[in-house]
Amino acid sequence: MDALTAAEADGTLIKVTLGAPRRPDVAARRLLARPVALREGPRLQCVWQLPTRDVTKNFEPAEGLTRIGELLDTEYCVANLFTTRRTAQLEFRKGRAGRVLYSEPACSAAPSVAHDREKARMVSPKRPWLQLLGVTTPEGAVCKGQEGKFRQIHRFVELMDPLWAEAGLHEADPGRALRVRDMGCGKGYLTFALHEHWRSRRPGGVQTVGVELRHELVDQANRAAQDSGCEGLEFRPGEIAGAPREPVDVLVALHACDTATDDALAAGIGAGAALMVVSPCCHREVRSKWVPPAVLAGALRHGIFQEREAEFVTDALRAALLEWAGWHPAVFEFVAPEHTGKNLMIAAVRRPSPNREAAAQRARDLAGFYGIRSQRLADALEFPLVVSG
Repeated sequence: MDALTAAEADGTLIKVTLGAPRRPDVAARRLLARPVALREGPRLQCVWQLPTRDVTKNFEPAEGLTRIGELLDTEYCVANLFTTRRTAQLEFRKGRAGRVLYSEPACSAAPSVAHDREKARMVSPKRPWLQLLGVTTPEGAVCKGQEGKFRQIHRFVELMDPLWAEAGLHEADPGRALRVRDMGCGKGYLTFALHEHWRSRRPGGVQTVGVELRHELVDQANRAAQDSGCEGLEFRPGEIAGAPREPVDVLVALHACDTATDDALAAGIGAGAALMVVSPCCHREVRSKWVPPAVLAGALRHGIFQEREAEFVTDALRAALLEWAGWHPAVFEFVAPEHTGKNLMIAAVRRPSPNREAAAQRARDLAGFYGIRSQRLADALEFPLVVSG
């Protein structure tokens, strides 16, 4: 405690951690404390790491040091002190006297004590294309009303990174350009983000094509790509269903309306894409084709239940069909629901199923329960949902 107090006083304190709870009823398995600078003055920030969440409290230095001493007396057996001059470990072991072990410092310079550190971002807010699309200012500040959009862009790139590795996109023929198609790309926010992020990681570069029905958005996106120097990125007018069946490595279709998502998945399957990522929207098709099972008929008289059930049935059926076709699907939440209600995402990595028949049976059982005899993706794959005999 003398060493900790002195380090806090002379500005050499990096952090202190407490661990190894003395009793089973100690809620936090670990406590981390570090100096921070707030408007009110210097503080000692303590973070209790609970099993499901962290609890953070900021104390005046003297009070924080007192709390740490009390916790060492009553709740923890081990403490590690990190300063710019030395590292020290305090241990209390059963049946033994406490001891302190000193070693060389892990860091010779104290880290910033700023409370609000600049976040490390996978998408820099200073990228020229973000400015040209009206998301950020030249100084890198997010424009008013675009905070949700910028979070969505950043979250999308975060989600795509592990899928990049899972699909083996860093290994497959690295000398050639990765072929990416974004179907129904709209203004192209996410198209730009993914292209720029992956272009820096692929030796052969990336060739990305965004397909959008509205010509004015295509023209705007192409100008932004040219003016911001995004090599290998272009936008073309067209519908998802009528887009040329070109070879692709990655197919993206976010918020493609109703059966347009099925058209995009069918195109990706036909092209042998290593990775397909869709965020479905407007699940109308099955609502006109299902025969509600008796147990649900009463509930599905309500429009909101119809809408939610149609989303579940459609996307569950798509996932089963993808598995049958030779892709491994994962279904998860894309962004928080306060940003968009259409926040479900299906990511499918090409990986043959060990049991295609089981996947086929799941698709038919699901369709049969709801009385669905045909569905757009099943039809495109020539997969019969009803087998006679």
